[in-house]
Amino acid sequence: MAMVKGPRYDVSPHMKTWWKGVRPDEGQITRHLSPFEQQVMMPWLKTWPKRAYVKFADSGPYLVATAILVYGTAAWSDAADAAQDRSYRY
Repeated sequence: MAMVKGPRYDVSPHMKTWWKGVRPDEGQITRHLSPFEQQVMMPWLKTWPKRAYVKFADSGPYLVATAILVYGTAAWSDAADAAQDRSYRY
């Protein structure tokens, strides 16, 4: 990784002030996210559509079938209740 010379324009000034008082770690952390990094969500957002598709393809049929069954049961019970209410009218 090349060192960046000069000012960074993707760093908010308030973050520079916020992280001035942070004590250095003593070699315990091997990987970390820079406190000045502004694009924290970008790696997640770039892979989100593919991961959502894979998860839906895996469990989507069960969720859709369950939703149809629940909706069908609710619609049928509402129709049966309405038919019972109409049967007592004169």
